[in-house]
Amino acid sequence: MILESIVTTVSPEGEVNIAPMGPIVQEDTVQKETVQDETTESNTRDCCLSFLLRPYQGSRTCRNLLATGRAVIHVTDDALLLARAAIGRVDPEGLVCPVDELSAEYVRLIDCHRWFAVKVIKKGGDPPRHELTAISVADGIVRPFFGFNRAKHAVIEAAIIATRIGMIDEATIRDDMKRLRVPVEKTAGPDERSAFEMVDAFIEQRLSGSPESEG
Repeated sequence: MILESIVTTVSPEGEVNIAPMGPIVQEDTVQKETVQDETTESNTRDCCLSFLLRPYQGSRTCRNLLATGRAVIHVTDDALLLARAAIGRVDPEGLVCPVDELSAEYVRLIDCHRWFAVKVIKKGGDPPRHELTAISVADGIVRPFFGFNRAKHAVIEAAIIATRIGMIDEATIRDDMKRLRVPVEKTAGPDERSAFEMVDAFIEQRLSGSPESEG
C-alpha cells in the first residue's frame, strides 16, 4: 500500500526539508528490532513497520536521506501544506519540533494525525529513483483522524500531477485537472480551495516553461 504522506528530513548542516512522498508500507514487519543508535539507551521494540522510500535523485529529500538515513513520515489531512510542499520549499519555522529522545536528524510536524520516525536499513534502486528500505524507530499520534473529504483527495492528486510535469503529456494534465476541479468546487473548504488554486496556477506556469522546484 502506498501512503500519501509528508516527510521531513534534515541535512547534515541541520536544515529541515518538508516534502510530500508516497512511501510503500511493507506488508511484513521487522521483528524484535533493537535500536541502539537513535537514543542514549538501547530500545528493543516488539516489531517495527517497514517502509520503502523512493526519492528522486537530485531532490533535497533524496540528498538528506542518502546522507543521514533518517526521516519522519507523517499522516496528515492538511491539504494546503501538502500543496505548498509539492510545488516549492516550505519554511519549517513554527511547523516542526524535535522528536523526543531521538537524534537531531529526527524532526516532526507539530500538527499531524500520526508520525513515524524511520531509519534506512537498506539502499537499492537505480537513479533517477532510489529505493530505500526503512524501519520505524518511534511513532506517535498527535490528533485523531477527522474524516474523509473528496476535495482533500483531489488536492493530493493535483499535487502529484504537479510533480510529474514532463512525465505526463500536457493534454492529459489539463484533462485531469479539469476532472479534479469538480469535487473541489462541490466539497472544499477554504484551505482546500486555496490549495487547489495554488497547484493549478503552478501547473499552468510550469506548462508555459518555468523551472521546476525541488522536493
